[in-house]
Amino acid sequence: MKKLIVTAVLLIGLLTFAQERGRHSGKEKLEQMTPQQKNELRLKKLTLDLSLSASQQKEMGKIVAEMEAKRESFKNERSAKKEAGTNLTKDELFAMRSKLLDEKIAIKARVKKILDPNQFEKWEKMQDKRMEKMSKHAKEKMDKGTIEK
Repeated sequence: MKKLIVTAVLLIGLLTFAQERGRHSGKEKLEQMTPQQKNELRLKKLTLDLSLSASQQKEMGKIVAEMEAKRESFKNERSAKKEAGTNLTKDELFAMRSKLLDEKIAIKARVKKILDPNQFEKWEKMQDKRMEKMSKHAKEKMDKGTIEK
């Protein structure tokens, strides 16, 4: 009986450790990639999901690269402010959100010119799913943060 309990405790500990390690390994691997590698993978996924032609791949590749560059600059800017310990004012927050929405509108218009109507509809659904996933993740992160405090 004692051996069974010890074995069960060890097995549970091992499974917990394995799950924790597996949960973060994908994100860590993605962060180790260069921006060009990330862009190439995103473009290949778009090509598979939307059946892009060669010319569409070329144009979407430019958009993906621009989006990644803007994402990185935003991330760096935000982390610099966070390290400095300054919070955004209401005006700065409004300006930032307005700028992001303007960029989103511009990208959507460019993508609409590149893709056919069926592909564009699929692309919009993909974007919606991505946003839902991101907001769900952010909400979970916020909930987890409030519980820890």
